[in-house]
Amino acid sequence: MAPSYTVNVLDQFNVSAPEGSVPTTTLPLTYFDMPWFPCPPMQSLFFYEYPHSTSSFLQTTLPILKHSLSLTLQHFFPLAAKLMCPQPPLKPYILYNDGDSVSLTIAESTADVNHLKANYPRDIRLLHPFVSQLPSSSTVAADGIRVLPIMALKVTVFPNAAICIGFAHCHVAADGSAFMHFVRSWSSVCKSNGDYSASLRPFHNRHEIKDPAGCNDGALKIYWHWISSWKENFRPAKEMAAVDKVRASFVLTRAQIDKLKQWLMTQCKNSNDLEELHISTFVVICSIVWICMIKSHVSETSSANDDKFYYFLFAVDCRSRMEFLLPVTYFGNCLAPAIVKARKGELIGENGIIAAAKTIARKVKQMENGAMEEVKEGPSKLEEMFRSGDHVGVSGSPKLRIYNMDFGWGRPTKVESIHLDDGGALSLAESRDEAGGIEVSLVLNKEQMDAFTANFEESLKVIS
Repeated sequence: MAPSYTVNVLDQFNVSAPEGSVPTTTLPLTYFDMPWFPCPPMQSLFFYEYPHSTSSFLQTTLPILKHSLSLTLQHFFPLAAKLMCPQPPLKPYILYNDGDSVSLTIAESTADVNHLKANYPRDIRLLHPFVSQLPSSSTVAADGIRVLPIMALKVTVFPNAAICIGFAHCHVAADGSAFMHFVRSWSSVCKSNGDYSASLRPFHNRHEIKDPAGCNDGALKIYWHWISSWKENFRPAKEMAAVDKVRASFVLTRAQIDKLKQWLMTQCKNSNDLEELHISTFVVICSIVWICMIKSHVSETSSANDDKFYYFLFAVDCRSRMEFLLPVTYFGNCLAPAIVKARKGELIGENGIIAAAKTIARKVKQMENGAMEEVKEGPSKLEEMFRSGDHVGVSGSPKLRIYNMDFGWGRPTKVESIHLDDGGALSLAESRDEAGGIEVSLVLNKEQMDAFTANFEESLKVIS
């Protein structure tokens, strides 16, 4: 059902870094950045307990939020900058000018926040009013360059109950690791009332990224195709998403994960496969969820198209995997696509989870030393995957520690990845309530979610 509550916008601000604190700066885009141009904005919601009135928020909390955001943008200035998109054969870049700002919208809502952030299936439209939106159109500079904002924020107060911070940012400017570095820094500065000393400063030198494998040409082609077909790039906002979709979260405890790993390792040994594979938490979770998602779409009893390929995509951080090492604080994109595929007959059969686990584990092992080769071959492999239409991707990572973002109101009570609404993806995060646990979130239509839940619960019976 559509939202039945009210959301009233109270104010809107443009927050910039302190005047004169950042000089005019141009940052080139690398072959890690440009393939993300076709990607819609990354959108997330962070819910926090806040047992205070709206007037208290406006008088005491909002000034601290704005001031800490300004101080943080001094170091994360690309998020306040503009994405400059010229026509071919020119290259895109990020341009920061003194005074560039981030849009911050303040709202108030009467919604039942406990329902909004529940784990059980809810209509995806319930969360859309709290999502920050980047403009769906661009301005055009005098020289014909299209100019796009990079980040927008929205803070919604649920009087005497909660606060929700909505983030939207363009993936071209920052991957998950870089963006969560910003969120972690902002939250730390806010909690300490303006002290940045506890936060690591981001590293912005894009020239440190070399191109020995010749990846830049392929990335530029993706950008030039994207900018040349500009009118095709705009899609209606979230309100036009399929109305029958629901989102849900599933939490696995550390004990469950350990038992699943042990079960899966035993099954792999019993399959007479002498190959040594590391069955990690990531491999276990992804193999089970991938199979359950496939089974939610297809019938196990149908043998039609058993040779059809299904694809699974995850990203690997390359900051420590290249000949030229980048600091973990590098701000930008530094991800390699890891794509695996397996036939339908293998995946939905009796040993489907085992087949999926072996396939994913082999790819994880290969990426230890072969990530840069995947960066070069990624565009063609991604094109093949998207043409198939049968693919699942992973968003997020437990390593990002999203439940550690404390603005001074305690840890988040729930974090939601709204960009999952486009379908075909799942998000992974650490469990909020237990070290070693994992939270899995996904969006499906109602019938598929019911099937997924049944298959997921059935998969867990092997350890009961």
